[in-house]
Amino acid sequence: MLSILEIIVPLVMVGLIVLPLVKVFSGKATLKSTRKRLYTHISLFFALILFVFAWQLSGTSLFAAEAAPTVAGELVGSIAQGLGFLGAALATGLGSIGAGIAVAAAAPAAIGAFSENEKNFGKSLIFVALGEGVAIYGLLISILIINKL
Repeated sequence: MLSILEIIVPLVMVGLIVLPLVKVFSGKATLKSTRKRLYTHISLFFALILFVFAWQLSGTSLFAAEAAPTVAGELVGSIAQGLGFLGAALATGLGSIGAGIAVAAAAPAAIGAFSENEKNFGKSLIFVALGEGVAIYGLLISILIINKL
């Protein structure tokens, strides 16, 4: 179970990173203030990365994790298990990229077809949904891979 520190610290860090861009996304910022906010956002992001890197090098743990299971001093797990997790990640990631490419091509064409003739709505919606199906199939394959590990 997560402690209150494990919940609050990541939320505060994400809030500090996102906070400078609130006015930019709401459209209430000028070009000069937008640049300043963007530089602040980038600076906070890299400062957070440096903080985490320095924290890891110090050897202390912010969140006390359980020790990894070991057998005779070595971690439990095999190369096959690691490759299985890698395959699951690749199935999800590449499936999502493929779905994004398919929707990027199909959605503008569907909008154009719908704007010319309203009867084409059902047909065009099917082609956009088929593109999204690729991501769902990738996620399904990764779930099946992880269940076998």
